[in-house]
Amino acid sequence: MTHDLTRRAWLAGVSMMAAGAMTLGAQAASAADEVTIGALRFTSHGAGFVAYEKGYFEEEGLDVNFEFFQAAQPIAVATAGGDVDFGITGVTGGLMNLAEKGALRIVGGVLHEKKGYDGMMVMASNQAYEAGMTSVDDILGHSVAMTQVGSTFHYMTNLIADAKGWDMSEMKMVPLQKVGAMVAATKSGQTDVLIMVPHIAKALAESGAAKEIGWLNDYAEYQISTMITSVDNIENNRDMVERFVRAYSKGIADMNRVFLEDGADQAEVEELTRMIAKYVAPDEPYEKAAPSIINGAMYLNPDMGLNKTDVAAQMQWFKDEGLVDSDLTVDQLVDDSFVETW
Repeated sequence: MTHDLTRRAWLAGVSMMAAGAMTLGAQAASAADEVTIGALRFTSHGAGFVAYEKGYFEEEGLDVNFEFFQAAQPIAVATAGGDVDFGITGVTGGLMNLAEKGALRIVGGVLHEKKGYDGMMVMASNQAYEAGMTSVDDILGHSVAMTQVGSTFHYMTNLIADAKGWDMSEMKMVPLQKVGAMVAATKSGQTDVLIMVPHIAKALAESGAAKEIGWLNDYAEYQISTMITSVDNIENNRDMVERFVRAYSKGIADMNRVFLEDGADQAEVEELTRMIAKYVAPDEPYEKAAPSIINGAMYLNPDMGLNKTDVAAQMQWFKDEGLVDSDLTVDQLVDDSFVETW
């Protein structure tokens, strides 16, 4: 009798431990951090799509979804407000103002304008081209499409003007709020100049909707886009940020290797292109979307490294132009503890 009682007690204990282990396992399986990424439907944002499709985020215990925007500056607002956890955006006046309020920080670099790689194309509307604006030398005094005042497109135009020794006051900057509106205004001739990512720009040129007249990296190399997150995430969920950076960096490595290096395996090119097409062109047949995605690949910073020196230069331009009234320093805008900076 005693032996049977002891055996039953032992079996009960084993059952309880097994049940406990199953409960802990179920909790661990459901404990992935939910993360929302604010992005544009651009090939240059493709590293996140690849990281998601290849399971890199899942491997780091991150349950990721994407929220798409029509321009970069609203992504900064959404990140500061906690609507998204990470955002891909350039250095803008709006970003600086939010950082000065202690809402967000740059934690890495994404897209970099670099000689030797396709970057932002400078385009002319057909009407302006036919009227004689056939090169970048001719754009002084013409209208230039941009999303918002103080946007990356605004700064890109300044880079060209600075390289040419022009005064920005001689350029007519036209804020149109959305990338789609910028493209439409150029196609219709309402604006003369468009600076655009290659997956959109090449399609416009090939279709005859606008004319290629130059490339931004003929005049400057610079840190176009960065990865941002909230100060709350940095201070209270640092491990999650570190895991996110690792996963996203794997997506960058795949993008650069497959699309930018010579001798890429064509099966892998198609694999990544199909992954990206689901997000960049969700309503288009793959065959239509694929060429612009493949042709639109740009240089992404390995391991999400950040050109902090250039970020500082961009910040100074916003201050000099009176677009921000701020004492914010680059060390306040950038948290350089997650990636290498230079």
